[in-house]
Amino acid sequence: MTDYRWPEGSATGIGSLPGTDIAEALRVVLGELPDLPHLPELPARGPGADVIGRSAGLLAELPVELYAGRWRIAGRPGRDLRRTRDLLERDLDQLAEQAAGYFEHSGPAASHASQPGTLARPLKVQVAGPWTLAAGIELPVGGAVLRDHGAARELAASLAEGVRAHVAEVAARVPGAEVVLQIDEPSLPAVLAGRVPNESGWATLRAVERATATAALASVVRAAGVPVVVHCCAPGVPIGLLSDAGAAAVALDLELVTDLDPLGEAIDAGLGLFAGAVPTGPAAGSSGASSAAAAERVLGLWRNLGFPVRRLAGQVVVTPACGLAGATPAAARAALTAAREAGRRLLDAARE
Repeated sequence: MTDYRWPEGSATGIGSLPGTDIAEALRVVLGELPDLPHLPELPARGPGADVIGRSAGLLAELPVELYAGRWRIAGRPGRDLRRTRDLLERDLDQLAEQAAGYFEHSGPAASHASQPGTLARPLKVQVAGPWTLAAGIELPVGGAVLRDHGAARELAASLAEGVRAHVAEVAARVPGAEVVLQIDEPSLPAVLAGRVPNESGWATLRAVERATATAALASVVRAAGVPVVVHCCAPGVPIGLLSDAGAAAVALDLELVTDLDPLGEAIDAGLGLFAGAVPTGPAAGSSGASSAAAAERVLGLWRNLGFPVRRLAGQVVVTPACGLAGATPAAARAALTAAREAGRRLLDAARE
């Protein structure tokens, strides 16, 4: 049986939260998501806190800068890159402070670990994946890196080195935590289908072959050296590709899942599912109601796939449908609470 690196009945966030106070965001996450907390992202802080800029700041020996509101490859490091790295450094400082001792003792999460020996206190961090970065960062001469497949390979290699260093730093700063990496690839379906627009917007960039996309993503997964969850909140998630790239789990918005066969095959083979079952809009306002609905949504999917309920609590982690940067602070907290309570409901169902 697969040794999932999170406790049974876990819940977590996708990444982004509203606001600009990282200390407060961490207190919310550590309080609401004790089994699988994550390092929150706060894009409201501006450039460098956005998903592309934050991850571009991790690139090894490949500096970036802002130009006309978009990130592009730069000739040398400048103030935009310094700001990006400073924001992440502050976040890691606050993580070390707010989580001091949190991962070094047993607690509520330890009481229902899914496998003997599984660390009870995993910690999730998020980065944009190589193809989302290739579609979102421009070449010095203009146009997305994606238009030059050689440049895209170099970017993937640079990201792999940056991810390796980032994961090691997080582990060093938070003793006792087992790092889980989430790779965000919302652009991957469009990259594979040739739907990413060129710089004029009148045409699209050529599609990337599946084998090429798999190899680049797999290089980042291997470099991380920790369990990897690949998140995609777009329709048409290539689940088989993500599994082939070495992902331990896939994170999906359940409302966008229309073809159950690939998901069922991957789950049957042991792939974990981070189920985006809690609405991220106004419907997330009532934590009690939405937790019941979220749990039922996951149970319904699981039953449709034909799997025994006893497997569910260990293989599935409940999450909001997507990031929460656009929510109010109250709605964001309610969504995290609902995810946690839904995870507990699923654990109870699995034990019945």
